[in-house]
Amino acid sequence: MKPFAGFPARAQYTGIPALFFSALLPEIDDLAELKVTLHVLWLLAHKPGSARSVAEDEMLADRALMAGLVCCGPDIPPREGLRRGLERAVARGTLLRADVRKQGQAIAEYSVNNEGGRQAAAEAHHGAMDSNLPPQEPAPTQPTPNIFQLYEQEKFGLLTPMVVEKLKEFESEYSEDWIAEAIRLSVEHNHRRLSYVEGILKRWRDEGKEHGEPGRHPEKDGYTSAWEQYRARRGR
Repeated sequence: MKPFAGFPARAQYTGIPALFFSALLPEIDDLAELKVTLHVLWLLAHKPGSARSVAEDEMLADRALMAGLVCCGPDIPPREGLRRGLERAVARGTLLRADVRKQGQAIAEYSVNNEGGRQAAAEAHHGAMDSNLPPQEPAPTQPTPNIFQLYEQEKFGLLTPMVVEKLKEFESEYSEDWIAEAIRLSVEHNHRRLSYVEGILKRWRDEGKEHGEPGRHPEKDGYTSAWEQYRARRGR
């Protein structure tokens, strides 16, 4: 192991979404996927202008990345490590892949699965990155945010280990659709608390989400009347 001399006083920093550490890092169990994901985040953070994607050829030519992939296994060449890392990151939903043509050449481009990256992938699928492209198939619908992403997007607070455990507890008992809807309902009525979300979920579980009587005790639990208003707005 080559010792590291430490970070200098004026070292540059790369911003990484907090959700990476709370929701992704505990799940990633492949070294190639981890290295490739972090390197793509770094490449995009330091690209000039408003670039939102990085080409696979660019990564193959990146000496630092390819040198780092040597340690993925004695039987795995760096090029194969890159391919595997990218495939796993795309399968997980961390990265998005778009196969496009530029100047007659097929190019695989990767973007982070965030708002800008999704837009870049959609533009690539529709040929917006090359005016000479033939018509492309419509971009596939991107997956909706998972409950951890939704928790952060709706500004409930930091995804602490305790919060992550609580959300995982919800996942073990309720469907993701229920949890997401309960989170959004809580936001609509300005009750950004997991206890409020849990109260909604328990009521749906005990009385039935669609056909129960969720509004019969509004004086005891404010979320019941909120649910009635929510259903009325949706025309149910």
